[in-house]
Amino acid sequence: ITEPVRDISKKANFLEATATNIDPKTNSITCESVICEGTNCKINDFTVEYDRLIVTVGAQTNTFGIPGVREHCAFLKQVEDARRIRTSIVNLFERANIPSLTDEERKAILTFAVIGAGPTGIEFAAELRDFVENDGPKYYPNLLKFVRIKVIEASSTVLAPFDKSLQNEAIRQLTSAPKFRDPAVANLLPEQFKLTELLLDSGVKEVTDEKILLSDGSEIPYGLAVWAAGNGPLPITLNLIDALGNGGSEQTEGQAIARGRLATDPWLRVLGGEGKIFSYGDCSCIVDGQLPATAQVASQQGEYLAKLFSRGYNMSPGIDPEEGILMPPTPDPSVEKSISEKISSFAIQNDEIAAPFQFLNLGILAYTGGGSALAQLQVAPDGEPVKGTGKVGFGLWRSVYLTKQVSLRNRVLVLLDWLKAQAFGRDITRV
Repeated sequence: ITEPVRDISKKANFLEATATNIDPKTNSITCESVICEGTNCKINDFTVEYDRLIVTVGAQTNTFGIPGVREHCAFLKQVEDARRIRTSIVNLFERANIPSLTDEERKAILTFAVIGAGPTGIEFAAELRDFVENDGPKYYPNLLKFVRIKVIEASSTVLAPFDKSLQNEAIRQLTSAPKFRDPAVANLLPEQFKLTELLLDSGVKEVTDEKILLSDGSEIPYGLAVWAAGNGPLPITLNLIDALGNGGSEQTEGQAIARGRLATDPWLRVLGGEGKIFSYGDCSCIVDGQLPATAQVASQQGEYLAKLFSRGYNMSPGIDPEEGILMPPTPDPSVEKSISEKISSFAIQNDEIAAPFQFLNLGILAYTGGGSALAQLQVAPDGEPVKGTGKVGFGLWRSVYLTKQVSLRNRVLVLLDWLKAQAFGRDITRV
């Protein structure tokens, strides 16, 4: 699903480097580029000046300061994380196949712990369950009886953004008896075999190299622990907040709500940035109305901000003398308004300013395994959502996933990958 960034726009100049600091006083960004040739690496530092800056760095995995998480858990954030997890799963099965091991040792090695029962954790557990059910019989039929998938969640429910009925359906689907097509493989399993177990109201106290220690005092031996329990701010986001938060500024006051994210106004302008700095996505927070940290929100925010720039809106028209805050963006009088802009102006009863960002909730989806998914679609803003489960939800999930790819090339590649997995199974080759 990755795509070369240079294919997005031929008009943009892309710099491959790490931004290490943003200075709003000098309107400059300090960057660091690491170039490696063979065993030698060279670090180049350089500065980029800006007139307008858009910060969309996202977030990093939040470990909540729990000991051992960063050292012993795998994360689900980057492509490298997915590759590492894929290799680890195959390595664990091969390790468990060593003849000298006891059954208890095999059970510990093949225990996969998923910490966090949000959409990311549930979808990973569902995909892992599919691998065990569909591909396990072909490669490791004698090891399947030792496999355990444990989903650990500190709260009392799974998939918190979903309706209660869909949460219960997800629990039913995940904890149902595994389905193996070959009766010979099914006969190898012990009676009352439980592949997936949900541990709700179970906080993680510490993670060691072999065990997960829970807040109730119990311990879970594991082979692979995947952390999917939330996001936290990146260092550059926190540094920019500090740089903008000089003694009682808007940004400092906004942190009561933003909590480590860049506080923005309804037009996605960073508070304290004088209309020169903008932000959206997981690293930002609209203080007048918090939104969920999802790709759907970030995508709509990006389109909204791009429209304001391309239509020539004045993003920093000056400070309101009465309230002492930046006034709303104003349109370019020489540019005729589009139909959507006219509708937005009518909605806010003001055609002299830009309409603030308005999130259109299209719904949420989650895969639950076995060719089933949950779909919760918001047809009307204040109406009851339309809910779908099973094969209907799966069809919606796949169609949305496919259409949201960034290019036709990616859509074709993803579709071919699905067909290949369906025909030949998942590839367990390690490179």
